[in-house]
Amino acid sequence: MAGIYEYKIMLVDDEPELRRMLAAFLAKEGFKYVVTAGSCREAKEVYRKEAPGLILLDVMLPDGDGFGLLRELHQESEVPVIFLSARDEDEDRLHGLGIGADDYITKPFLPKELILRMTAVLKRVYHVRGGDKGNEVLLLGDCKVDFGSGVVQKGQAETGVTLTAKEYAILEKLASNRGRIVTIDALCEAVWQEGNYGYENTLIVHIRRLREKIEADPSHPQYLLTVRGLGYKLV
Repeated sequence: MAGIYEYKIMLVDDEPELRRMLAAFLAKEGFKYVVTAGSCREAKEVYRKEAPGLILLDVMLPDGDGFGLLRELHQESEVPVIFLSARDEDEDRLHGLGIGADDYITKPFLPKELILRMTAVLKRVYHVRGGDKGNEVLLLGDCKVDFGSGVVQKGQAETGVTLTAKEYAILEKLASNRGRIVTIDALCEAVWQEGNYGYENTLIVHIRRLREKIEADPSHPQYLLTVRGLGYKLV
C-alpha cells in the first residue's frame, strides 16, 4: 500500500488550526505530500500549481462554497474529492455526492475514520489493490465491469465510465453475492464500515448512479434489482 502515500493531498478549509492539525496527522500517517488552502481562490491557485491526487474539501468557505468549487475543478479533471463539512443534513450530503464527490464526512470526525475513507478512495481511483480482484471482470449483458481498473464498458462505446469509490464497493459486494439478496445493512457495512445509521438515502443515490452506468434502461433495471423491504440483488 506504500504507493497510496505517494499521492499529494490538498486540504481546503478556512480554519487554520484545523488545517495544521490535519496536515500534521496526515504526515504522521505516512502521506508525504500535503498542501493546504483557506479559500476558493487560494484552492484554485494551489490546485493548478500542485496537481493533487485527492482533495479534502470544506463546504463552507469565505469566498464561496465547496459545491461550486468542486464543479469548477471537475471541468479541468476528475480529481477525487472528499467533502469535510459541519453541515450534516441529508440534503447537503446527497447534493455533494450527486455532483461528483467520492465521499462526504461530517465534522467532527475521527482522524482514523478519515484515513480509512481516504485510503478507500485512493485505492479505487488509482487501482492500488491487494489480492487477485484486479483480474476480475463482471459481465452484465453487453456491459463489462473491469474491477482492476474500476471502469465500466457498455456496448460498443469507445470509452468507458469510471466507478466512484462507493459505487465500486457496492458493486463488488453485490457481485460477490450474485443471485442472492444483499441487505441494506450489509451494503452499508461494506461501504461505510457500519450498519444502516442514516445512510439508506445516500445508498439509494449511489444505486441510482450505478444503474445509470451498468443498465441499458436505468428506470427498468435488468441486473441490479431492488428487493423491497430487504435490499438489493445482482442477477
